[in-house]
Amino acid sequence: MVDSVVAASARVDGAEPIDEAARMSLAHRGVDGNAVWVADDGFALLHGHDLDVAVAPEARGHGTGRALVEAALHHAPPEVTAWSHADHPAAARLAASFGFSPVRALWVMSRGAGPVDVPQVDGVTIRGYRDSDADEVLRVNAAAFAHHPEQGSMDAANLAERMAEPWFDPEGLLVADAGEGLVAFHWTKVHDAEHGEVYVVAVDPAAQGRGLGRTITAAGLAHLASVGVRRIILYVESDNEPAIATYSGLGFEHASTHVQYAREGSARLSV
Repeated sequence: MVDSVVAASARVDGAEPIDEAARMSLAHRGVDGNAVWVADDGFALLHGHDLDVAVAPEARGHGTGRALVEAALHHAPPEVTAWSHADHPAAARLAASFGFSPVRALWVMSRGAGPVDVPQVDGVTIRGYRDSDADEVLRVNAAAFAHHPEQGSMDAANLAERMAEPWFDPEGLLVADAGEGLVAFHWTKVHDAEHGEVYVVAVDPAAQGRGLGRTITAAGLAHLASVGVRRIILYVESDNEPAIATYSGLGFEHASTHVQYAREGSARLSV
């Protein structure tokens, strides 16, 4: 039932009602560490302080979402948070009725998969991922996303889980090798024959100022074009002006916005 609600919501809303972290949590841990409430036409998922609520499009407007939120909030921590991945007006109204306020916005940006120039950086080689790079990828990721609430928490187990996903391709995880270690990486993701994603771009703060962000991003775009996708998306914090400037310079345009709501802290609503 969860899968059918997710699929139907994605078709109507243009975005899935749960994110990768929630999907992987269910796939790898099931109800261990998660709490799930299910109705005939909707569900609520509480994992940690994150709450996901989704109702099938044809069943919305009849109180199912409200009932699921009420049930889940009885068990949620005070610092519960929620995303509206489609920035749906009904989700905004429901969030407000439970005392949630918007605290964060995530932009989806998009561009066609056309040709792109890849600038060179002296002393740096761009290549595909090797198994021996794992520790360096984790180090660069932790440094680059030290203050990021989701990506910055990636550890060896989570890295292995992501690499076990059917879409993972080591050639699509491009690393910037400076000889004595990595200084950046760009993890690309192919969703299907038509769509690719700038999944993660990380630059070691100690190596910033050398143009690595643009170079490693462009290298990933060139890779995605080479495997034949026609459209490329990415997610970026709406207040990350340097990253938005880099992506805009590479032809990306703002396509949609995901909004996070919080009540004294950090849950996800898609109803």
